[in-house]
Amino acid sequence: MIREMKIEDHKAIIELFENTPGVTVRDADSIENTKIYLERNPHLNFVKIIDTKIVGCVMCGHDGRRGYLQHLLVLPEYRKQGLGDQLFNSCINSLQKIGIQKTHIFVFKTNALANTFWANKGWQLREDLNMYSLNKSDNNNA
Repeated sequence: MIREMKIEDHKAIIELFENTPGVTVRDADSIENTKIYLERNPHLNFVKIIDTKIVGCVMCGHDGRRGYLQHLLVLPEYRKQGLGDQLFNSCINSLQKIGIQKTHIFVFKTNALANTFWANKGWQLREDLNMYSLNKSDNNNA
Protein backbone atom coordinates (compact mmCIF):
# COMPACT_ATOMS: atom_id res chain seq x y z
CA MET A 1 0.00 0.00 0.00
CA ILE A 2 1.15 3.53 -0.78
CA ARG A 3 -0.18 6.36 1.33
CA GLU A 4 0.68 9.95 2.08
CA MET A 5 3.53 10.44 4.52
CA LYS A 6 2.56 11.76 7.96
CA ILE A 7 4.76 13.38 10.57
CA GLU A 8 4.06 10.34 12.76
CA ASP A 9 6.13 8.37 10.21
CA HIS A 10 9.26 10.39 10.98
CA LYS A 11 10.95 7.83 13.23
CA ALA A 12 10.36 5.03 10.72
CA ILE A 13 11.56 7.24 7.86
CA ILE A 14 14.79 8.03 9.70
CA GLU A 15 15.27 4.29 10.32
CA LEU A 16 14.70 3.73 6.61
CA PHE A 17 17.37 6.33 5.81
CA GLU A 18 19.77 4.71 8.26
CA ASN A 19 19.18 1.25 6.73
CA THR A 20 19.65 2.35 3.13
CA PRO A 21 23.27 2.26 1.92
CA GLY A 22 24.55 5.59 0.66
CA VAL A 23 22.00 7.71 2.55
CA THR A 24 23.10 10.11 5.27
CA VAL A 25 20.78 11.54 7.89
CA ARG A 26 21.36 15.29 8.20
CA ASP A 27 20.12 18.09 10.40
CA ALA A 28 17.68 19.00 7.62
CA ASP A 29 15.94 15.66 8.31
CA SER A 30 14.94 16.66 11.86
CA ILE A 31 11.35 16.16 12.88
CA GLU A 32 10.84 19.94 12.98
CA ASN A 33 12.15 20.42 9.43
CA THR A 34 10.21 17.42 8.17
CA LYS A 35 6.99 18.76 9.69
CA ILE A 36 7.50 22.10 7.95
CA TYR A 37 8.23 20.36 4.66
CA LEU A 38 5.13 18.16 4.84
CA GLU A 39 2.92 21.12 5.73
CA ARG A 40 4.37 23.15 2.89
CA ASN A 41 3.97 20.31 0.38
CA PRO A 42 0.67 18.57 1.17
CA HIS A 43 -0.34 15.47 -0.81
CA LEU A 44 3.15 15.15 -2.36
CA ASN A 45 5.07 12.86 0.04
CA PHE A 46 4.48 9.13 0.19
CA VAL A 47 5.44 5.92 1.96
CA LYS A 48 5.22 2.33 0.79
CA ILE A 49 4.02 -0.07 3.45
CA ILE A 50 4.31 -3.85 3.37
CA ASP A 51 3.05 -5.85 6.35
CA THR A 52 2.77 -2.68 8.48
CA LYS A 53 6.43 -1.79 7.80
CA ILE A 54 7.54 1.28 5.86
CA VAL A 55 9.86 -0.13 3.20
CA GLY A 56 10.10 2.90 0.94
CA CYS A 57 9.43 6.60 0.79
CA VAL A 58 9.65 9.61 -1.44
CA MET A 59 9.56 13.27 -0.56
CA CYS A 60 8.48 15.85 -3.07
CA GLY A 61 7.97 19.57 -3.12
CA HIS A 62 7.58 22.38 -5.63
CA ASP A 63 8.28 26.05 -6.15
CA GLY A 64 5.03 26.75 -7.98
CA ARG A 65 6.55 25.99 -11.39
CA ARG A 66 8.77 22.92 -10.99
CA GLY A 67 8.57 19.82 -8.84
CA TYR A 68 11.55 18.46 -6.92
CA LEU A 69 11.84 14.84 -5.86
CA GLN A 70 13.93 14.06 -2.81
CA HIS A 71 14.72 10.97 -0.82
CA LEU A 72 13.33 8.25 -3.07
CA LEU A 73 14.33 5.21 -1.03
CA VAL A 74 13.43 1.55 -1.06
CA LEU A 75 15.07 -0.88 1.33
CA PRO A 76 17.52 -3.10 -0.60
CA GLU A 77 15.58 -6.30 0.08
CA TYR A 78 12.44 -4.80 -1.52
CA ARG A 79 14.04 -3.45 -4.69
CA LYS A 80 13.44 -4.71 -8.23
CA GLN A 81 9.69 -4.97 -7.57
CA GLY A 82 8.59 -1.64 -9.07
CA LEU A 83 8.15 0.04 -5.68
CA GLY A 84 10.39 2.98 -6.61
CA ASP A 85 8.31 3.51 -9.74
CA GLN A 86 5.09 3.44 -7.72
CA LEU A 87 6.45 5.98 -5.27
CA PHE A 88 7.82 8.52 -7.74
CA ASN A 89 4.76 8.17 -9.97
CA SER A 90 2.60 9.05 -6.97
CA CYS A 91 4.52 12.32 -6.78
CA ILE A 92 4.39 13.00 -10.52
CA ASN A 93 0.63 12.38 -10.60
CA SER A 94 0.06 14.65 -7.59
CA LEU A 95 2.20 17.38 -9.13
CA GLN A 96 0.26 17.17 -12.39
CA LYS A 97 -3.00 17.59 -10.48
CA ILE A 98 -1.78 21.00 -9.30
CA GLY A 99 -0.52 21.99 -12.75
CA ILE A 100 3.18 21.18 -12.44
CA GLN A 101 4.49 19.35 -15.49
CA LYS A 102 8.27 19.42 -15.07
CA THR A 103 10.09 17.73 -12.20
CA HIS A 104 13.75 17.57 -11.19
CA ILE A 105 15.77 15.29 -8.97
CA PHE A 106 19.32 15.92 -7.80
CA VAL A 107 21.53 12.82 -7.65
CA PHE A 108 25.12 12.66 -6.46
CA LYS A 109 27.41 11.80 -9.35
CA THR A 110 28.93 9.07 -7.17
CA ASN A 111 25.57 7.34 -6.66
CA ALA A 112 25.77 4.89 -9.55
CA LEU A 113 22.67 2.98 -8.50
CA ALA A 114 20.46 6.06 -8.45
CA ASN A 115 21.94 7.48 -11.66
CA THR A 116 21.26 4.20 -13.46
CA PHE A 117 17.73 4.08 -12.02
CA TRP A 118 16.80 7.55 -13.29
CA ALA A 119 18.47 7.09 -16.67
CA ASN A 120 16.52 3.84 -17.15
CA LYS A 121 13.27 5.66 -16.36
CA GLY A 122 13.83 8.11 -19.22
CA TRP A 123 14.77 11.11 -17.08
CA GLN A 124 17.11 13.48 -18.89
CA LEU A 125 20.58 14.02 -17.44
CA ARG A 126 21.21 17.75 -17.45
CA GLU A 127 24.77 18.58 -18.41
CA ASP A 128 23.99 22.15 -19.44
CA LEU A 129 23.94 23.65 -15.97
CA ASN A 130 25.79 23.75 -12.69
CA MET A 131 24.19 23.65 -9.28
CA TYR A 132 25.52 25.95 -6.57
CA SER A 133 24.60 25.80 -2.89
CA LEU A 134 24.96 28.17 0.03
CA ASN A 135 24.65 26.75 3.52
CA LYS A 136 24.17 29.33 6.28
CA SER A 137 23.66 26.65 8.93
CA ASP A 138 26.11 26.19 11.77
CA ASN A 139 26.24 22.55 10.73
CA ASN A 140 27.52 21.93 7.21
CA ASN A 141 25.57 18.67 7.13
CA ALA A 142 22.23 20.48 7.08
